[in-house]
Amino acid sequence: MAEKLQNYAAFWPYYLSEHQSARSRRLHFIGTALGLCLVFLALATQTWWLLVAALVSGYTFAWIGHAFVERNKPATFTYPLWSLLSDFRMFFLWMTGRLEQEYVRLGIDQRP
Repeated sequence: MAEKLQNYAAFWPYYLSEHQSARSRRLHFIGTALGLCLVFLALATQTWWLLVAALVSGYTFAWIGHAFVERNKPATFTYPLWSLLSDFRMFFLWMTGRLEQEYVRLGIDQRP
């Protein structure tokens, strides 16, 4: 991507296009689910180092997916907040069974 995206509406399709592989998305979902569990555990137990573990686990799984499956650069480096928001959006669309519809709506191909 040569030109920086100016708004989230333009970023979202770009983000999904960078996650066409189901294997990469699964890695993201594992990291996001683990990260959310660690955040809730940190809040429940007031064990604050778990917040760092939540970030590490979330990003580690996602970056493995980008490095070894998608073979692209994570959007986090250029668009940190939009990328985080989109990760949760993609996760919750998947959890509610609506992610595939979103790919179809935007005309983005998916791979196994």
